[in-house]
Amino acid sequence: MNILLIEPYFTGSHKQWAVGFANHSRYDIRFLTMKGQFWKWRMHGGAVTMAREFNNLTWRPDLILATDMLDLSTFLALTKSKSHGIPTAIYFHENQLSYPWSPKDRDIQKNRDTHYGFINYTSALTADQVFFNSEFHMDSFLDALPRFLRHFPDYRELDSVDVIRDKSRILHLGMDLRQFDNHRIDHGDAPIILWNHRWEYDKNPNDFFGVLEKVREYGYDFNLAVMGENFSQYPDIFLDAHKSFERQIVQWGYTDSFTDYAQWLWKADILPVTSNQEFFGASVMEAMYCDTWPILPNRLTYPELLPPEQHRDHIYSDDQDLFNKITWAIENHEQIKSTHFHPIAKPFDWESMAPMYDNAMEQV
Repeated sequence: MNILLIEPYFTGSHKQWAVGFANHSRYDIRFLTMKGQFWKWRMHGGAVTMAREFNNLTWRPDLILATDMLDLSTFLALTKSKSHGIPTAIYFHENQLSYPWSPKDRDIQKNRDTHYGFINYTSALTADQVFFNSEFHMDSFLDALPRFLRHFPDYRELDSVDVIRDKSRILHLGMDLRQFDNHRIDHGDAPIILWNHRWEYDKNPNDFFGVLEKVREYGYDFNLAVMGENFSQYPDIFLDAHKSFERQIVQWGYTDSFTDYAQWLWKADILPVTSNQEFFGASVMEAMYCDTWPILPNRLTYPELLPPEQHRDHIYSDDQDLFNKITWAIENHEQIKSTHFHPIAKPFDWESMAPMYDNAMEQV
């Protein structure tokens, strides 16, 4: 089978996912991509560029697989003479209906933030199959759709939600986790607390650094490794934390070296997560693959990532519970160093996921 994978935002986790699937699939997967920047313009105009490039292809795919960054309905309208009869699927890494936008975003301030969610809606309605990277993601999108459609004055087409629901399924994120195996390194003597997420408001860094301030005030000793992508603009709390935790910091900032990143994940001991938004949790799964002790909130996709028998020790209910679980982990550093989360994360490696993806594409 020949698969054309269309990704207008070809960078970061989107790029890793696409390349990983192509490298591990038994099928011939080729790309149409655009540089991963200006995400709003990619959702508005990317379909026009992708359609032009598709119309110039001399190769005809058996399946078109797009991501949520493509306006699929516009793309198919502009390619109808060549795309007619080709099944289509869309993979949702995220969506703009249930994603909490920054209150500082100019589109929020000008009350013009609904169009991107509408693109996701029409793309899902257009596709033959809709894939979501987690159960939480699928449920949150389908639950948000009726509320979204009711904002419009008439002809709200609420029955279309059931049409989308009937062709939706979960296809968890595939990841290249085995690449971490060659960089394994032992834990150190002092517990290292890890942040390995993007430096963005929806990851809730305020609560993360706030609870660490309290842990330190109570006399607990720890080191701090703060990694993850940081962009030209990021929450001010990171500047404050860089000064406040100067004595604890052993690593600060994004590293281009995968070796460095992987080794810090293997060295890290405790991963307290405070995010207010997560559709899958790739950074959490990477840390768990490297046997970092996760402390995750009882919301979003996180309970889905852990077996139910792990919830008591690793899922927290409120700020006090988070504090208690962090301090317990510090006090029991030797015990947590010998605990392995590798088996929980390993099923998401492409070795296991690629056959599932291939079977899912066959069904489309």
